[in-house]
Amino acid sequence: MSKKTYVITGTAGFIGFHLAEFLLSQGHEVIGVDIVSDYYDVSLKEARLSNLFKFENFIEKRIDLADWPAVEQVFKDHRPDICVNLAAQAGVRYSLENPRAYLHSNVDGFLNILEACRHYPVEHLVYASTSSAYGANTSMPFKVSESAEHPMTLYAATKKSNEMMAHAYSHLFNIPSTGMRFFTVYGPWGRPDMALFMFTRDIIAGKPINVFNKGNMQRDFTYVKDIAEGIRRLADVPPGLDPCWDSNNPNPSTSGVAPYRVVNIGNTRCEKLMRYIEILEDKLGKKAQYNMLPMQDGDVPATWADVSELTEITGYQPSTTIEEGIGHFVDWYKSYYRINS
Repeated sequence: MSKKTYVITGTAGFIGFHLAEFLLSQGHEVIGVDIVSDYYDVSLKEARLSNLFKFENFIEKRIDLADWPAVEQVFKDHRPDICVNLAAQAGVRYSLENPRAYLHSNVDGFLNILEACRHYPVEHLVYASTSSAYGANTSMPFKVSESAEHPMTLYAATKKSNEMMAHAYSHLFNIPSTGMRFFTVYGPWGRPDMALFMFTRDIIAGKPINVFNKGNMQRDFTYVKDIAEGIRRLADVPPGLDPCWDSNNPNPSTSGVAPYRVVNIGNTRCEKLMRYIEILEDKLGKKAQYNMLPMQDGDVPATWADVSELTEITGYQPSTTIEEGIGHFVDWYKSYYRINS
């Protein structure tokens, strides 16, 4: 396997950290780009980075993706083979409170990544989209070959716009690009605003956990290391033009006029939220108190991924069960926060 230089944005973040650690352990060079915002606990982000600094082949660039001169300098200095854009203003619910943060990070920042890949060509641009792009769709499992034009939140709309922007740049400047729609990622080093983190924190503290839609939710929970493996494998296989693409009946996930594609990365299982909580209770050895609430604005009752394209392209399909994944998270949480029970 040849060693490559990767620019990974969001290396202080949850998924970016795991991917960077994985690639660094394989001997690749990683240029990590992250502003280390205070959207959540900065000490957690710094702790992730401290693990990456153990690798000699890691270089940190603490910049804002919306700062074009700074982004351009990174690409000019390091001439990456592959760019993986994982930096974003995350959180569906936060987008209801602070919408402008999403345009700054997810649109302006992504435009600068596209411009950098235009002026300093890469073998492949791989970037995070989201299962939230499916929005009001209810036909499941969700397939990338089906239209997804009804996002339910601004967060989802910004990620969907990334896919459209990538297609335009792929067409105009021949940038091979792959958008990845992630499905409910969880695991060690997760964000404090994620459900598993909040559930664990509150159950340990003896506080009620907030369960939306009165527990009638289903999710395709995907373990973070499976996500990292899927990204790595996709990065090795840039797309070309789809010879079967029909402009009279266009497949939205590929293109006949651009080296472009969109794929799902999910666990291919639609799990009930209450089962997820029961497994967590078992791993913690403690029952939860439930605060049953109505559905939140912008939320959807179920997600479920069809990963046929991922498997066809890479031969890979995520397989970590929620029993395994939740166990790994609980072990990490207790270790990181020094909880002995």
